[in-house]
Amino acid sequence: MDQLDGVAVFVKVIEAGSFTVAAERLHLTRSAIGKVIAKLEARLGVRLLQRTTRSQTLTEAGRSYYDRCVRALAELDAAEAELETGYSEPRGRLRVSAPLAFGHHCVAPVLFGLARKHPQLQIDISFTDRAVDLVEENIDLAVRIGDLRDSTSLAARHLGVQETSIGAAPAYLARHGTPVDIGDFGKHAGIAYSRAGVVSPWRVLDTDGVERELLIKPQLSLDDIQAIAGAGVAGLGLVQLPCWLLTRYVMTGELVAVRERCGVRPQDIHAVWPNTRYLPLKTRCAIDALVAEIPPMILR
Repeated sequence: MDQLDGVAVFVKVIEAGSFTVAAERLHLTRSAIGKVIAKLEARLGVRLLQRTTRSQTLTEAGRSYYDRCVRALAELDAAEAELETGYSEPRGRLRVSAPLAFGHHCVAPVLFGLARKHPQLQIDISFTDRAVDLVEENIDLAVRIGDLRDSTSLAARHLGVQETSIGAAPAYLARHGTPVDIGDFGKHAGIAYSRAGVVSPWRVLDTDGVERELLIKPQLSLDDIQAIAGAGVAGLGLVQLPCWLLTRYVMTGELVAVRERCGVRPQDIHAVWPNTRYLPLKTRCAIDALVAEIPPMILR
């Protein structure tokens, strides 16, 4: 009899907090999960979970068994990671989370190249500006912009710094002129970033390095950086964008840089992953590719 039969499912149920969530993560039905747990309890001759219609709790025996199962599965993962190091090619499924605009323009091209190079590697990319829980959502690797608030549970590699610049379409500047001094910006329309209806002010450093707020007229506010860039290209006003994004439009002539690298709070960009003793080859290869290719993209 296979002593590991049902163990991984049991651990997933406890980590998920419910049969329903575990079923979704394992791509099984709730009834199938219930049958696996019932079969495991029958084999062990003890009740592992106290179940009601709304909740489940570990029994004393279940708690003890769960702790040992977690350690045993960790050892198996470590053994597989050691074996994997004998492969010269990364393989298996790699789940990646990346911010929307930065993910599309910078992260995805790197991973596309990795997929072309390693045909046995299956890459699943999720684009979201939400800070996902890597462990809870079973994510192997994420790219984050800004402070790392859960750094104790994550390992990280620094990819660079995101600075902001201000730009506008040539047609807009031809109609309204190009602002030079801080006071000039108050005469201009700006396309602002907003979240949940709250508009973020434009704060910049003046020529003396002093933080100042630009009193632009925000006729439009959007919660998506790519959409803000599009509104700028359409000539609707000044835009404050990450340098790496503005540069792309400057190179095509769709936008002109008005004030470069003027933001007051540059943001660090990191690749992050669950802090484990053994790092799978597929994750290590993706991290190495990001570290090698992302910095030139954001320094242009």
